[in-house]
Amino acid sequence: MPLSLRSVLRPVVRPVLRPVLRLAPRLAPRPGLPGLRSLLAPFLVTVLLLGGVAGCAVNPVTGQREFTLITESQEIQIGRDADGDITAAMGLVDDPGLQRYVQELGQRMAERSERPDLPWTFRVLDDPLVNAFALPGGYIYVTRGILAHFATEAELAGVLGHEIGHVTARHGVRQVSRAQLAQVTLGVGTVLFPEMEAFEGLLSGGMSLLLLRYGREAERQADDLGLAYMTGQSYDPREMAATFEMLYHASGGEEADRLPGWLSSHPDPLERRDRILQRVAQEGISGERVERDSYLQRLDGLVFGPNPREGYFRNGTFLHPDMAFRLEFPAGWRTVNQRQVVQGVSPEQDALLALTLASEDSPEAARSAFLGSQGITGGNLRSRTIHGLQAATADFRASTPQGNLLGTVAFIAHQGQVFRILGYAPEARWDARSGVVRGAVDSFQPVTDRTILDVQPRRIQLVRTDDAMTLEAFHERFPSTVPVETVGLINRVRPGETIPSGTLMKRVTGQGAP
Repeated sequence: MPLSLRSVLRPVVRPVLRPVLRLAPRLAPRPGLPGLRSLLAPFLVTVLLLGGVAGCAVNPVTGQREFTLITESQEIQIGRDADGDITAAMGLVDDPGLQRYVQELGQRMAERSERPDLPWTFRVLDDPLVNAFALPGGYIYVTRGILAHFATEAELAGVLGHEIGHVTARHGVRQVSRAQLAQVTLGVGTVLFPEMEAFEGLLSGGMSLLLLRYGREAERQADDLGLAYMTGQSYDPREMAATFEMLYHASGGEEADRLPGWLSSHPDPLERRDRILQRVAQEGISGERVERDSYLQRLDGLVFGPNPREGYFRNGTFLHPDMAFRLEFPAGWRTVNQRQVVQGVSPEQDALLALTLASEDSPEAARSAFLGSQGITGGNLRSRTIHGLQAATADFRASTPQGNLLGTVAFIAHQGQVFRILGYAPEARWDARSGVVRGAVDSFQPVTDRTILDVQPRRIQLVRTDDAMTLEAFHERFPSTVPVETVGLINRVRPGETIPSGTLMKRVTGQGAP
């Protein structure tokens, strides 16, 4: 966490869905990003109601006129509004030097693009997934997961250039104009029960709504623009091809059953690698900058993989070392840990359990505020203790356009904060689900086990070889807590390949979650 009641209960279309959205946690695709539909719905509904700005505008990259509903100022506002939600939901890596480095690198390329005057913003998100994405208006994000897998600054420049290309060519604006109006209607009709369609998106593991599905033509155009932007800064274009190969192997190569986030809606990475190399050879595209060692030195100490200090699941039990608590989710439920909410959905997708923080100072005050929400009536109010912690609980009924919801809520004081545990289901399914939901609520308890409280994340550590050695010998000499294949991937060294003496290398230390 930390968690925020306000951010979890964000309304989507207030005049229509206020009763249900006051109750519901934010419906967001993993790993913590607000759904683009929910972010854009208020703006797009306003466009529809006021007549909008439908028309044609000149694409800054192609010079051609194209249909759009969104002006540049509105495009920037969409990105600005979404940026606040994204950074709150996912968090930023707490390294001002690394943040400044990525901002300055991206800014240098963006200033040489077709849209230099946008408020270009580059951020490093505290997320372990290998991912990068762009929002309209010049907001671009890379995760610490993808930074850990880059071997050179030139690789980072290639990915930033690709994402800059999506913005300069207005790919996001085009998709919003053509497709997202239909998503508003979908959002109004199927936000919650009985289908729970939105929760399926939450747990799917992708960011399809946020990333948008640009299509092969747009992706190739972004590749071409990224290549131009990076070589405009004298970076070696072959490093962009190396990135595609890394992403292929990071997804599991030929054995992959899914692609990493950045490639989930993109053309085949090896095809893109070969296309870039073909362009480089045929067109004589050149650049010498690689910046390997200087880039790697910025990664020393970076968290690698999931950070257990922010909470983790073990056999259906959520454990949070920093906040020193545990909560047992019902067996078989699909769970997700986001920075602002931890939640689970029943296998039949007919019940939900969500843990957040309340903003009030006491359990009783938090319960009163909750039951005072429009459309909610409470009963069976109790003040009691749960595993020695002061708690205020209640059952409730919520009236929504889709029908009534029944549920239970508990507000529990722990370590100077008030935790809210909310469980509910459609009225027809509550009797079947109430037992396991109440059991989960009553499982909240403090943690004193030092093996949980003292858990630390894995981190990248840099070492310089003092002799020529193979990857396998390096792994034996400087052992990591990840497989040797992973060590080779993040260092771009194949099994059996000789590493020259004096090479700066990444290893991974620390045990991570038990």
